[in-house]
Amino acid sequence: MITTFSQPYTYKATLEVAHKVTWRIEDIIGGDKCLDFTKSFLPEALAGVESITCLNDTEKLILNQIRGNSYLYLFGVVEEFIVPLILQHIQRIGTEDIVATQAFLCFAEEEGKHINLFRRFVEEFKAGFGSTCAVIGPAKAIADAVLNHHSLGVALAILQIEWMTQRHYLDSVRDHQNLDPLFCSLLKHHWLEEAQHAKLDTLMVTAMMQQLNDAEIQNGIDDYFAIGAFLDDGLMMQVQLDIESLQSAIGRTFTEVEKQEIQTAQEQAYRWTFLGSGMTHPNFIRTLSELSESAAVRASEMAKSLRVNVR
Repeated sequence: MITTFSQPYTYKATLEVAHKVTWRIEDIIGGDKCLDFTKSFLPEALAGVESITCLNDTEKLILNQIRGNSYLYLFGVVEEFIVPLILQHIQRIGTEDIVATQAFLCFAEEEGKHINLFRRFVEEFKAGFGSTCAVIGPAKAIADAVLNHHSLGVALAILQIEWMTQRHYLDSVRDHQNLDPLFCSLLKHHWLEEAQHAKLDTLMVTAMMQQLNDAEIQNGIDDYFAIGAFLDDGLMMQVQLDIESLQSAIGRTFTEVEKQEIQTAQEQAYRWTFLGSGMTHPNFIRTLSELSESAAVRASEMAKSLRVNVR
């Protein structure tokens, strides 16, 4: 185990940027700012619908929009366990490092804003989509289950998700011209603040590491992988709910062969989107490697099996 970290982030710098990029929910969604249901919400690199041969173009568009709804809902679920962990960390810091406390208080406030933003999106989606789309949950039960794990394991899972968010926007959304502009705006504003959160998460993992012995670090790493398995189970449940939502939206029942084709494609897309894309982010791998080289190798090997060839 290595307990010395090399990373370039500071609380002062992240706090300064956070104050510059702040935004209000009412400026992004609501009123005349509506979703465009004639357009896709997610880029194909995340949605993974185009390879499904049993769906026509209209059905693929609807599935893409269902995926957009679950994508933001699941981000909202993640925020539910980020906020409690950050508040616990703030209590540990106290006023000993007041700039760090300020930075994490800003972090927690922004995550609360994101929960509200995603709930507003769900309302807009329900109003415009035309049928009900079921989601896993309740969110608090999922958050509680995650928070039952070692705090280092939770922090690592969050760090993976924060870097995942960066990769999704920068690699797949930012330069995409054919997606719904409002959905892209939601992802852009989320990304702007999450860019600082990824740095603060890295600093939080560093601070935790300095307080733990080797056995505790290993427990945290083991729990990180356990959280990943738990989240994967939830993603596979969401795939089934999405298929049911799609049948309801298009008014037809799939054959078993068709269900299997959709399920296979969507399981791969979900796993890469929410697990593999974060596990392979170089900044996440760098932090995990400094904790444990064997853990980084394990994560990389797992991620290889999750990669899908979508564009």
